[in-house]
Amino acid sequence: MVKLIRCNSKSPDFLSLTKELDADLSQRNGTVQLSYDKYNKLPDIETVVVAYIGKVGVGCGCFKEYDNQTAEIKRMYVKPENRGNGIAKQILVELEKWARESRYSRLVLETGLKQPEAIGLYRNKGYSGIANYGQYAGMPNSICFGKQLTGKQK
Repeated sequence: MVKLIRCNSKSPDFLSLTKELDADLSQRNGTVQLSYDKYNKLPDIETVVVAYIGKVGVGCGCFKEYDNQTAEIKRMYVKPENRGNGIAKQILVELEKWARESRYSRLVLETGLKQPEAIGLYRNKGYSGIANYGQYAGMPNSICFGKQLTGKQK
């Protein structure tokens, strides 16, 4: 059974999981990842979700404000041995719920072309491809998505 806990970016489990995420991204992307690493530092985020099985953190995600109406999903990760069990979907649904509670009406996110599992998850949850935004504009290895949070949800 998966338990989702809302916390902040100082959570030891979040910090541990994001270290694993960084290693996974470096393995997938090689030296290209170095140009993205600076955008993945989130020292003071209050909107983090960690997924637990028992007392073990197995996945995470968070969001931060992009603009007054939009939040950006960041640092989505599930340990390889726990993938395929819907944990990422549960984390994403919880982040969407929290973003709505925080009065955001839209979400955006960036993922990499070498992350087909993430691309599939976002498309499955109603995210649509958008132009690469902000720091990801002109980054050929990035793919960006957006989703309106108003109206009927999937």
